Amino acid sequence: MWAHVTTVNSPRIGVLGGTFDPIHVGHLAVASEVCHALNLDRVLLVPALRQPFKDAEGGASPAQRLEMCRLAVAADPRLEVSDVDVVRGDTTYTVDTLTDLAAMHPGAELFFIAGADAIARLSEWREPERLITLATFVAVARPGHPSPEPGATHLVVHAPQMGVSSTEVRRRRRTGAPVRYLVSDTVAEYIVQHSLYLGGPDA
Repeated sequence: MWAHVTTVNSPRIGVLGGTFDPIHVGHLAVASEVCHALNLDRVLLVPALRQPFKDAEGGASPAQRLEMCRLAVAADPRLEVSDVDVVRGDTTYTVDTLTDLAAMHPGAELFFIAGADAIARLSEWREPERLITLATFVAVARPGHPSPEPGATHLVVHAPQMGVSSTEVRRRRRTGAPVRYLVSDTVAEYIVQHSLYLGGPDA
């Protein structure tokens, strides 16, 4: 049973965190599908400043990642971008993200969206017992991973599997291959305009 308490007509807000380096059509498809499947009022995309499980070398700056996210969601009123993790600074932990968002949206019911592979490691996250009091967790299937099943700590949404990753977008940029249609047109233009992902590691 979920420990958090909701009230009648509470806003239902999805939270999709990540490095978004860069944001791609797969991210947008997941946000859209979860918003529809769970009847959410909106989904917040929350770029991390730094994540504990990822190396940020060779990528875009936090300000650039925020701007690409804003460009990507500008045409969809259901999607918004939050800079809460970038503004806070330091390594991003989900418990901090959800604590801050709960304070910023009092009374809202939060739904934290993540890949099924990440949800499977929930016990390794910081303060896992507190996490499930702050939000309902939503596991989304990812290409190459087994389809998840609903569990005691999460819901499951089967989103379209786009087969695109930020790693692939960066790799294609370094090799001179096109990235249009893997990212939104506005993001593709921004990447070219700012000469992003022309060097650095593949990871």
